[in-house]
Amino acid sequence: MNGLKLLGTVMIIGMLSHACAQEKKEQLPTSENPTENHIIPIKLADSEWRQRLSPEAYYVMREQGTERAFTGTYWDNKAAGTYVCKACDLPLFSSETKFKSGTGWPSFYEPLSKSNVGEEKDTSYGMARTEVHCARCGGHLGHIFPDGPKPTGLRYCINSVSLNFKPKD
Repeated sequence: MNGLKLLGTVMIIGMLSHACAQEKKEQLPTSENPTENHIIPIKLADSEWRQRLSPEAYYVMREQGTERAFTGTYWDNKAAGTYVCKACDLPLFSSETKFKSGTGWPSFYEPLSKSNVGEEKDTSYGMARTEVHCARCGGHLGHIFPDGPKPTGLRYCINSVSLNFKPKD
């Protein structure tokens, strides 16, 4: 009899857990209103990316190119604000984590949210690096290096052409 009561209790808990999970699925945000923990990907045809982005931004963001050092808009920007993805406007980095690395690209020691920036191994050009991309649109942003300042020791080396800047109010 005790075994049947235990089995019944386990079944009820399982059904309640399943119902809660179903309820959460229905409450997921739309791509217009992502939360920090759930980013809904944007998938566009190549022709649509070409319409949205300048030729240079397309080359960097969709073909994993790199802009030349010291030529980008934001490498020396000292204004307070937020850096967002040029292709989809997802907030990526805060000016509070930007630092002067001397490399000629905007450098940050951490993203606004780890869930907004994806990472992938990059072995192009005979190097072993970690590429970073926008978690929403997949746009190439730059690379991470282990030579940044405290507190993370990381340097997110980002192409200016992959970013837009929103000044602090």
